[in-house]
Amino acid sequence: MIVEMRTYTLALGATPKYLRLYEEKGLAAQKRILGQLLGFYQTEVGELNQIIHLWGYDSFEDRATRRKALWSNPEWLAYVKEIGGLVIKQENQLLLPAPFYTPQPAA
Repeated sequence: MIVEMRTYTLALGATPKYLRLYEEKGLAAQKRILGQLLGFYQTEVGELNQIIHLWGYDSFEDRATRRKALWSNPEWLAYVKEIGGLVIKQENQLLLPAPFYTPQPAA
């Protein structure tokens, strides 16, 4: 399993609107297409105005296939257009488990 950690830095004061729009318009499409949502967080201390979400994939190929499907989905594209002005920075990391760690299957 690989884990993708996506961090979005939002404009000052945009977090409530972003979370509302994501819950109403983005979450269902992502969960249906990407599958394994491992975590979804907002920062409270440190660098503020950030949203961090974690997605699990079976492999790099699985991730590529699912991300391609997401960016072909009209529901997702409409959502991205709506939230585009709220996001000022995006970071993406692909994480591999350490040799001694076995990830738990998604519930």
